[in-house]
Amino acid sequence: MSLIVLDNITTVLVHTSHPGNIGSSARAMKTMGLSNLTLVHPQIYPDAEANALASGAEDVLESARIVPTLEQALSGASVVFGCSARKRGIRMQELDARSAAKLAVDAAVNGKVAFVHGTERTGLTNEELELCQFLVTIPANPEYSSLNLAAAVQVLSYELRMEALSRGEPAESDEPHIPASVEDLERFFEHLEQVLDLIGFLGDRVSTKLMRRLRRMYQRAMPDEREVNILRGILTETEIAVRGRGQR
Repeated sequence: MSLIVLDNITTVLVHTSHPGNIGSSARAMKTMGLSNLTLVHPQIYPDAEANALASGAEDVLESARIVPTLEQALSGASVVFGCSARKRGIRMQELDARSAAKLAVDAAVNGKVAFVHGTERTGLTNEELELCQFLVTIPANPEYSSLNLAAAVQVLSYELRMEALSRGEPAESDEPHIPASVEDLERFFEHLEQVLDLIGFLGDRVSTKLMRRLRRMYQRAMPDEREVNILRGILTETEIAVRGRGQR
């Protein structure tokens, strides 16, 4: 498979506090043939230190998207990986870096993929991880597992390159599976919660916890746009049945 598949993969850095880490991450990406960088509300950027540590990868910095929210950073993405060095209290499918690279390259053949990294000190919040389908960890030395942000980007970029290089030409498919975008899924989850509340399913339950479980279930399935439209059609007909036609 041509390395052009890497053009469909974006590295997203969220609320990065040190501009040098942005430059070092750009350098790590370019050495492995990745060029798409998105910055979510960086604390200090642009900055001379970022350019200095990019060390030849200034073109990656110059073409980087800068957006205020993670939701905007993930616009158009079909599969999203959240990268974290620590275990979380929320249920989501966990992958090591190599397994994530295999799944990412599969998805990048037909759609956009994003790898999301949080702040240097605390990583991604649970709310940010809710926008991701998979949690990615790097199986480092358990006695000293703290990786610098750019080092984590380097490991994942390497795994992505090696996975792309290992592939032959993709088999032709009459109808490739392209997962629905993050925006489509978010609209579905909002619609689902509204209908569950309408029919009284939520009741006295803690809706946040329940919706988090439902998110994980649908995110694991990675429905495509047509499947999401079918699900939303079912929700719409449920609303009509409860409220009466003409009172949607």
